[in-house]
Amino acid sequence: MSGELEIDHGGAIAVDTEQMRDVGARVMALTEHFDDARAAIERACHIAGSSSLAGQVDTAALSSCATRIVELRTETEDAATGTLLMADAFEVVELSAEAEALAHSDAAAASALLARRDRLLATDDRIGILAGRLERSGWKEERFEGLGTQWDMGGLLPPVWLIGALVGTTARLGTVLPGMTLKGSVEPVTVTPVRESTPAAPPSTLRGAFERMPKDASAQVAVEKLTFADGSTKYMVYLKGTQNFVPWEAGGSEPWDMKSNAELYTGEKSASYQATLDALEAAGARPGDTVGVVAHSQSGMIAVHLGMESEYDVDFIATAGSPTGGTFRDDQLVVQIAHTDDVVSSLAGEGSPGGTGSPDSFTATRLADPNPGIQDLLLAPHRFEPYLETAEMIDESNDPRAEAVSVERTEYHGEREEPLR
Repeated sequence: MSGELEIDHGGAIAVDTEQMRDVGARVMALTEHFDDARAAIERACHIAGSSSLAGQVDTAALSSCATRIVELRTETEDAATGTLLMADAFEVVELSAEAEALAHSDAAAASALLARRDRLLATDDRIGILAGRLERSGWKEERFEGLGTQWDMGGLLPPVWLIGALVGTTARLGTVLPGMTLKGSVEPVTVTPVRESTPAAPPSTLRGAFERMPKDASAQVAVEKLTFADGSTKYMVYLKGTQNFVPWEAGGSEPWDMKSNAELYTGEKSASYQATLDALEAAGARPGDTVGVVAHSQSGMIAVHLGMESEYDVDFIATAGSPTGGTFRDDQLVVQIAHTDDVVSSLAGEGSPGGTGSPDSFTATRLADPNPGIQDLLLAPHRFEPYLETAEMIDESNDPRAEAVSVERTEYHGEREEPLR
């Protein structure tokens, strides 16, 4: 396994700004105690110097203590002021991110957030400077660690590996914002069950979840119906990544191809997305049913739209190497795994400064393949196996699915009915 694993909430915002302000206020309150201590020492010096104790008390040492207390007061005040300023800077970044997310669905609310941000910025010139530094910090830079140092055939190849990051950050297609839904029409697809089984239990680890991908070579989707002791049900859908990378075969019978990749990334409906919906329906899922989704590569984009616009109550989303990220509700548990040297996941761009999903959601990143070599031409960091290794490095997922008492699993093969000629 390569690279140190980093786990955070997926953005620049990694703290509770109100708690941060509370800490700053508590630290600031300590300055009064330093003032009391200094005053007490000064009184002691005065009493000792004007009484019979003058020869027995080291007033010079006491004065030195008073001086040090004044220094400590200044340091404490600076720390408190800095903490409060950083809380404001974090909130500025957070407000900007929230406003950007709302711009497509609620322009008035977005304007209100920006007005609040601007009022905060106006209180102190330093807040804007700190917020800018925060956004330009390692949060962005580390997202693409290793991309620019992949194998270039001894300098014969241009820096092609940075193309994904460039597209993701400039085209701004890598983050699906609220209100953005897939557009257009889609070719008819046929979904056929190819394998059925009854697993003993749902997976209890993140790696175990990703290992539930379809086993049949022809299947791209696996749906498990989980039945709990109280009779309630939940559906888990496991989605493979792109199955056909050949550009000139795009639009053929295989829905998980480069045509679907391009469509999903640019906000268009794809045959692979439709096949996923059809597989869920075939497995018995109905609008409003609870669904969880585990996806790799292209299917990460499917997972994003399932979680943001489908008629299902999607409460769990886990993606690996997804070209896009979503803006999920705060009651959705979201796990995003991305390799910083994966050109496909770099298409997601800089992500969201405010993170996404519930407070328990997280993004896990690492440099998967630090040694340049011919394997880079085969997109080694994007392959499924390294992502399984990364999932294994994550201690636990705290997944409540382990409570299910029965599991019914069906794997489906989808294909376009009328492939392009």
